[in-house]
Amino acid sequence: MSYTLALDCGTSRLHWALSGPMGVMSQGAIANQEIGTLGLREWQNMQRPTRIVGVNVSGEATRVRVEAQLVRWRVSPEWLVADGDAAGVHNSYTVPSQLGADRWAALVAARRRVASELFPLQCVVVNARTVVSIDALDADGSFRGGFIVPGVNSMLQSVASTSPNLRMPPGRYQPLPLNNADALQTGAVHALCGAIELLRLTLRTGATLPTVLISDGGASEIAQHLTAPVQVVDNLVLEGVLALAETRPDLRR
Repeated sequence: MSYTLALDCGTSRLHWALSGPMGVMSQGAIANQEIGTLGLREWQNMQRPTRIVGVNVSGEATRVRVEAQLVRWRVSPEWLVADGDAAGVHNSYTVPSQLGADRWAALVAARRRVASELFPLQCVVVNARTVVSIDALDADGSFRGGFIVPGVNSMLQSVASTSPNLRMPPGRYQPLPLNNADALQTGAVHALCGAIELLRLTLRTGATLPTVLISDGGASEIAQHLTAPVQVVDNLVLEGVLALAETRPDLRR
């Protein structure tokens, strides 16, 4: 039997999933600084993968650390780079390979999800991570472009680093904040929601707003403040990595 290990190396965490003939068998996530423990912990008794496919937006040092944990299986990983066309998605970036591989994989996963519907619609694909990507996908699978903005925590850290009087414990979202901590938290959430809603309005061609597919750690915090329709997805990037592995057997680079 063949088993595929999908890897998603983000700026702060590594997500992984092992897929076999019946679908995803196991999955997990770990902080980047703990990658060196994978072989002794999460992966110690895992089924040996016959193929390893991943995306890495965390740099060369992370790639080296991950590959050190893969040596035990003697399977060379295939690191994905965004293409001009793949799995029903057309990449309209001026230089297609400059699109982050994680964004590319998420777009592929989103396309697969909406294409399975009776009438595929436009959608906005959001990866709510340390850095948030907000991307527009047309009903025909064309990636139209998107935004990159700091996540909520990154915004709060930036304010704290430039405004000493606003260095304080995290606040809570409030419709009308009455203290600085809540005002900062609420403002950061509204900034992200505003960017998402603006892209929806830009992409919309009819009366219906494009669906938002939002994924990753900050998804639930943001999704509850967005206008429907909204779908929260566990990990679009890993879905996209596995989809690309299925449809592109010649990915090795």
